[in-house]
Amino acid sequence: MIPLLVTVGEPAGIGPDCILRLFTDDPASLSGCIIAAPATWLNERATAIGLPTTACEHPDLASTPTCDVGLQCWNPLSDSTASGPITLGRPAAATADAVVACIREAAHACISGGAAGMVTGPIEKAILKNSGFAFPGHTEYLAHLANNSDFVMMLASDTLRVALLTTHLAIGDVPSALSTQATLRCLEITARDLQRRFGIASPNIGLCALNPHAGEQGHFGDEESCILAPAAEAARKNGIWVTDPLPADTMFSAPVRNQFDAVVCCYHDQALIPIKALSFGEAVNITLGLPFIRTSVDHGTALNRAGTEKVSYSSLKAAISMARDMRRHPGKADTRQTSI
Repeated sequence: MIPLLVTVGEPAGIGPDCILRLFTDDPASLSGCIIAAPATWLNERATAIGLPTTACEHPDLASTPTCDVGLQCWNPLSDSTASGPITLGRPAAATADAVVACIREAAHACISGGAAGMVTGPIEKAILKNSGFAFPGHTEYLAHLANNSDFVMMLASDTLRVALLTTHLAIGDVPSALSTQATLRCLEITARDLQRRFGIASPNIGLCALNPHAGEQGHFGDEESCILAPAAEAARKNGIWVTDPLPADTMFSAPVRNQFDAVVCCYHDQALIPIKALSFGEAVNITLGLPFIRTSVDHGTALNRAGTEKVSYSSLKAAISMARDMRRHPGKADTRQTSI
């Protein structure tokens, strides 16, 4: 079976802990997965936290591993990106290139068909940016690697799915970043991937307003009438079921949110506050629009918890499970006529 790849993310953070503790408690949850990282990252952390787990390396993804027990790893690093020493809780510039290389090579393996998808651990964005990483985060970098400018960031749990019109952007920059065309494209990608990745034949999408009271008929802003509503109308003409922009303060109440397969939100915290309030530790970050499956944890590197007992692997387990579920719905199409 073609494997799912799991990247560690920042090796000084809790990424290695999550993988090791999940494997120790529930090794079947990592069945069919290969960790795209040097085995030393996992073995050194296992020793540091007193776990008996060992990691064995595949020379390449198609090869037999060096041993048949323990975590299965594939080291995608070349000599030029060899990792420097890792200190618990202290990201270092010496490992930044290695972190990016693991993500890049895992994505290339997915694009070439050598892997079925990838599950990403949390990265320390500041250290990567200080080392020359030119992207706001995983989402934008993976879209770049796939040569795909049309992508959507979604977070999903058993309770709620939220998709973002804008991602890592200052609040003051959000209104000018919105456009009718970009909103329509987000709705199209969200609807399409709900069909093909989640097996939902006729997705029902809620659209969040930007302003209080959905603009109060223009008194609190006109983005709803000038940008969002025209996009929703165009989407409906193309066969996508989506509401006009609805006030965000009531959108996430149970009677409203339960009507929708996903809610499209205008900015980062408009989406992430409700899903983390409802599903923190169980939510999964998904990049829609890519030519491969990508899921991720919903938390950061938690540097202060690295190497301690205060580490939960629940989001990693959920991300792996969701990636597997998404593999089961290849190319499912809506029975309605749409332009997507």
